[in-house]
Amino acid sequence: MPVPLRRSVLLCALLALLTSCAWGGADDESGPLPAAPVGVTAAAGSATSVHVMWNAVSSGAGIHRYEVYRGTTKVEDVPGSQHMVDVTRLRPATPYVFSVRARDTEGRLGPPSREVRATTPAATAADRSAPTRPGELRGRTAGSRTVQLSWAASADDRDVVSYDIYQGDTKIHSVGGNQTAAVVTGLRPGTRYSFTVRARDAADNLSPAGDGVRLTTPGSDDGRGTAPVDFRATTRREADGAYYLDLAWVPPETDGVVTEYQVRLDGRAATSLVFGGTPPRGRATYSFYLGREAGESHRVRIRARLPDGTWGGHSAERTVTTGSASDR
Repeated sequence: MPVPLRRSVLLCALLALLTSCAWGGADDESGPLPAAPVGVTAAAGSATSVHVMWNAVSSGAGIHRYEVYRGTTKVEDVPGSQHMVDVTRLRPATPYVFSVRARDTEGRLGPPSREVRATTPAATAADRSAPTRPGELRGRTAGSRTVQLSWAASADDRDVVSYDIYQGDTKIHSVGGNQTAAVVTGLRPGTRYSFTVRARDAADNLSPAGDGVRLTTPGSDDGRGTAPVDFRATTRREADGAYYLDLAWVPPETDGVVTEYQVRLDGRAATSLVFGGTPPRGRATYSFYLGREAGESHRVRIRARLPDGTWGGHSAERTVTTGSASDR
């Protein structure tokens, strides 16, 4: 066979091999990409910030984080458990365009949401006066996972730019300053909530919270679906004679990553832990000091703070004893 013909045959074989690799085949094996977030809204929170919100995205692989874009520039990375963010360091009296994309636990980035627009108000010089507290907060449930809230407008020496809604001490929603009502979704059935509202002006002055309203969503929730699972507890002794409690668990399945847990020791809250950076999606661990006495027994369990600001169900309770065989 002449040399040029042999090279042609080899080239054809190489092209056939590359074609058979099916560049998009990895996505077929891993399932579809995360969907584009829907329900995206943007409202100015002050002269230099915009509050962006969206609905949770479901994905077979789980959502690791959301990426928020100002135009074509990514400006925020948000944990998968959160569905809102305040984009700060903006210019007063400036229009902006925002969109959101979801990235799953396998690192795959979904398509962008529709674009939403917001314009920051003009800056106000030397404004140190906060708005008055919102009044007459009222609320009602609208199903097992939604509540509707309304309140009387706050007053300000200039203008109220936004209202922030809190569940307990967790900010869970925000609306523009021209609105005195909100619909809060993503709640749990059979759960008691306590809502308050605070007003914010263009200078970012925040009012005191108005009177709260308590609502209980209909339905039932025994907490099992929100409790950490595969919870384990052991003690160990360090070289200096001190005993430590080592905990390990799998986070509860929510619509995102849980960042905060409470450890209860012998029926009382012993400590809280907040994961900074990237919280664990798989098995999580934590250790803390118990003391130096051997033969002390302790009961321990944990629970997670959920994205709606409430505490989830408790894990199974474990009993440990310092100085047991496992400590030696």
